[in-house]
Amino acid sequence: MGYDGVTKTIKVVQKRGRTMVSLKDIAAACGVSVATVSKALNNQSDISEARRAQIRETANEMGYLPNMAARALKTKATHDIGVLFADGHRSGLTHPFFSEVLEGLRVEAESQGYDITFINMQLQKKKVTYLEHCKYRNVDGVVIACVDFTQPEVLELVNSSIPVVTIDHVFDRCATISSNNQKGIQELVRYAVSLGHKRIAYIHGKSSSVTDDRIAGFFGTMEEAGLEVPEEYVLEVAYLDDEAAGEATRKLLALKRRPTCILYPDDYSCIGGMNAIRDAGLSIPEDISVAGYDGVTIGRLLSPKLTTYSQNMRGIGEAAASKIIELIEKPRTTLKDNTVLDGYLVEGETISAVN
Repeated sequence: MGYDGVTKTIKVVQKRGRTMVSLKDIAAACGVSVATVSKALNNQSDISEARRAQIRETANEMGYLPNMAARALKTKATHDIGVLFADGHRSGLTHPFFSEVLEGLRVEAESQGYDITFINMQLQKKKVTYLEHCKYRNVDGVVIACVDFTQPEVLELVNSSIPVVTIDHVFDRCATISSNNQKGIQELVRYAVSLGHKRIAYIHGKSSSVTDDRIAGFFGTMEEAGLEVPEEYVLEVAYLDDEAAGEATRKLLALKRRPTCILYPDDYSCIGGMNAIRDAGLSIPEDISVAGYDGVTIGRLLSPKLTTYSQNMRGIGEAAASKIIELIEKPRTTLKDNTVLDGYLVEGETISAVN
C-alpha cells in the first residue's frame, strides 16, 4: 500500500474515535496479514528486513502502542521494575538525596521502555511481604534503596528468584550501585587539613555500610595526616536529623578544646549544626568551619555557600536502572558486581584557613 493508502487508513482509524491502534488496523494499512504484523513488531526472523521496516514505520505513524497485558502473557515479561524505598524519616519522594536518585532511575527506565512500581507491605489494605507484593505486581526486577537491609522481609526478597539491584549496600547474590563513600570523606578531610585544620570532629550517621565506609575513610585519612582524633570528637546522629545534629554540635562547642572544623553526615544535618553554632554567638567560617555531605541544592543557596561532597545522585539512579534491565534481559551474561560512582568536592565557603 502506498503513502496515500496509509494516510487514508490512519484517518479512518482516527474517525472511528479509537484511542488504541490494533494489529488489525496496521495490517489493513500495510496490506498484509495480522500474523505478519505481529512478526515484524516482535522482530522475528522469518520476514524480510524491508517488510519489517515498512510495517514498523506504519505502526509508528499510526501511533501504535503494544498491549502490555497481552504482551506479558506471551513473553512472561511485564516491562515493570519494582522500587523498594522506605526511609526511616518517611520523607518519600521529598528525600533530598534519594529523590534525585529515583528521578535518574525513572528517566533511564522509561527511556528503555520500562515502567516503575513502588513496592511496599500494604496491598488492598492487607499486610503482605515485599516479595508477595512483587509477585502480585509481577515485576521483572527490583531496585532496593534506603531500607533496613537486615530486615527479614528485605532478605527474603534479596534471596528470591527475582533480579535485584541494591543501592549502597552489598549482598553477594545481587548487583550493587554504590557511591564512593570512602573517597568522599577522604577528600573533605584532606581539604580541611590543607587549610591548616588539625582538630577535626566528625558527626556521622547511624550504623550502615555507608556509615562504616565513611568512618573508615575519616580515621584513615586523619592517621595519614598524622592527626589524632579524641574520642569526644566523634558523635553519632540519624541522617537528616538537623535537631540531633544541632545538639551534637553544642556538645562539641562545650569542650575545653573544641574542634576547629566539624564534618556532618549530610547537608541537612550540617544546617542544624550551623544553626547551633550561630546560636552560640560564633561565626562560620571565621570561628569554626563546617562541611556537609551529598551536595543537595539547598547547600548552594546558603550564605556562606556550603562546603560539601556532591554525590552523583542522578548517575546512581541511571546506573541502577541500566543494571536491573541488563539482569532482566541478559540474566546469563550480566555480572552481579558492585558499580562504584565518584562524586566531587564542592569547596564552598564554610571552611576557611587556620592561622
